[in-house]
Amino acid sequence: MATLDPHLVLGAYATGVFPMADSRDAGSVFWVEPRRRAILPLERFRVSRSLRKTIAADRFRVTADAAFADILALCAESVPNRPDTWINPAIERVFIELHHRGFAHSIECWSGDRLVGGLYGLALGRAFFGESMVSRETNASKVALAWLVARLRCGGFTLLDCQFQTDHLASLGTIEIPRDDYLARLASALGEVEGSGVADGVGVGAGVGAAVSPVASSSASADFFALDAAVPSDPTATVSGPVSGRDILQLLVHTS
Repeated sequence: MATLDPHLVLGAYATGVFPMADSRDAGSVFWVEPRRRAILPLERFRVSRSLRKTIAADRFRVTADAAFADILALCAESVPNRPDTWINPAIERVFIELHHRGFAHSIECWSGDRLVGGLYGLALGRAFFGESMVSRETNASKVALAWLVARLRCGGFTLLDCQFQTDHLASLGTIEIPRDDYLARLASALGEVEGSGVADGVGVGAGVGAAVSPVASSSASADFFALDAAVPSDPTATVSGPVSGRDILQLLVHTS
């Protein structure tokens, strides 16, 4: 198995392929390219009445990139209904490195000072590849996803990849599309990354390990942090952080 490094992983995602491991303790990874891909059209995210109330009430304090390694570790933990995970140490290490380089991001949900849920993924061009979500309190992962969708809409992203369809994701608006359709959407989302080596040097089908020149995740094509500048900070008005739940709900409605 080739060593997982940032260039290898970025090249894989740029061609529609991603790594997984058989278990938490697995010493190797395998590469996956689903025949049918789950995506969440950003304009179709469903906010149920109960989720809307949870968001509006600022039940959780929500942050971005405040505890990336902790969210990744929480996603990799075994729980009674999921005794094992596909996130092995090699995947964990490379995503922490990708986070340091500005490609991988997290959304965290806090109850007081306790991390109770969130998600992490990879941003490339106008695409965001969701890797894993986790909840240790009811609705924490759904709240994190709502914050992510609002952030991606505000930042100019066009593709949210969810990898595999589940009943849980379907209830939030994800759909399944054929691989060829996904690759066309991916190529369009990456086509905005000029001079990065991603769109120009890695075409669909180029293969895992194609060379990729790292570029800042805040390239002209999309900005993961645009939400922070778009909503004025008023820490006295909300317990959820610089952006309140009501701000998120307005963004989800007004940018549909």
